[in-house]
Amino acid sequence: MTKVTFLLSKDPVTEHGGDIELSRVAMRLAATAFDVSAIALSHEAPGTIDTDVVEGGLRLTRVVQHPVNPPQLLLGSLRTKRSLVHVRFDTDELLEAIEADDADVFVAEHSFMADTFLRSSRFGRAGLVINTINTESQVWLSTRGLLGRIEAPRLLRDELRTARAADAVGCYEIEEAQMYRDNGIAGARFMEVTLPPIPQVDVTKTDRRLVFMGARDWPPNQEGFLYALRLWPRIAQGIPDAELCVIGAKKTGAKDPTYPAGVKDLGFVDDLPEFLGTCRALMAPIKTGGGVRVKLLDSIRMGLPVIGTSAAVGSLKEPFEFTTFDDDESFIAECRRLLLDRDAAVSWGSRLYELNQEWWRERRPHRAVEQLLQAGVHA
Repeated sequence: MTKVTFLLSKDPVTEHGGDIELSRVAMRLAATAFDVSAIALSHEAPGTIDTDVVEGGLRLTRVVQHPVNPPQLLLGSLRTKRSLVHVRFDTDELLEAIEADDADVFVAEHSFMADTFLRSSRFGRAGLVINTINTESQVWLSTRGLLGRIEAPRLLRDELRTARAADAVGCYEIEEAQMYRDNGIAGARFMEVTLPPIPQVDVTKTDRRLVFMGARDWPPNQEGFLYALRLWPRIAQGIPDAELCVIGAKKTGAKDPTYPAGVKDLGFVDDLPEFLGTCRALMAPIKTGGGVRVKLLDSIRMGLPVIGTSAAVGSLKEPFEFTTFDDDESFIAECRRLLLDRDAAVSWGSRLYELNQEWWRERRPHRAVEQLLQAGVHA
């Protein structure tokens, strides 16, 4: 059986977030057709362990994740003419682990995880696949101010450089895959990967509660959170029992805003699916795109209605029949409609659930991952 090793920037056992959740899904799908293992940068003790991240077990090699050293990063960036991000994740410890691995195909989860492989002796002998997760250059341009504007072109240059060296490139956005193809990378493709269905929520039993979900250390989520608070008084006007619950870690160091009546900031909840099952809909008033959309995929997989902007929905719009709401008036109106009309919420949630069920019955995620990895197998 073909051996595939995923190169991860986060520990799949201990860390959370949209990118690592999609990596776990990709590894589980890959394990149905390949012998899968992983090498991950981690804050845990270095070494190799067996985990249950994928069915049948996953051999995970943990490599030390060094703390950020700004002067060293800047020096390395100037010396190698690479972006700060690509220097940050290229380490000698990762190189040693790659050299010791006999995989037929290596999968870099994020473009910046490919650089160490490219300077290893395994390059040219084993296949390289890049699963971009998101366009890091666009994320930096949108969220990092002046530094982002300086680094974005350097990041894009690194993303295209590593993509040209790879055997295949997978993207979770249609527009991102097209951008790579427009730059001469014919092997770039859109990955039809969603989260597998879980038991459907019973929207008929929900109160007039909306939920905003996302870690606010991620700038687009913090921006969307503040936007939601600004809109909420108009959403809840005349609906005395209307409630907005906010889930996810607060932005570190940020001063608490003034919360309008009816808003509860819950931080983390112990059982996310159980709590979401008490909500009428997820509101996603995201203005800046660029990240992965796991909070929407979580809602879709359980049939929870979603009220989203174009930036929030992205490439999920057509396959999941989304209508998007990009101005204040239309977004407010849709929130009020679902709060006041339970039947409309039930219908929308059921349609999302059915579409995702069909997606998995047709094995689209399985085929997407299998075909991407097969493109990395050298003859």
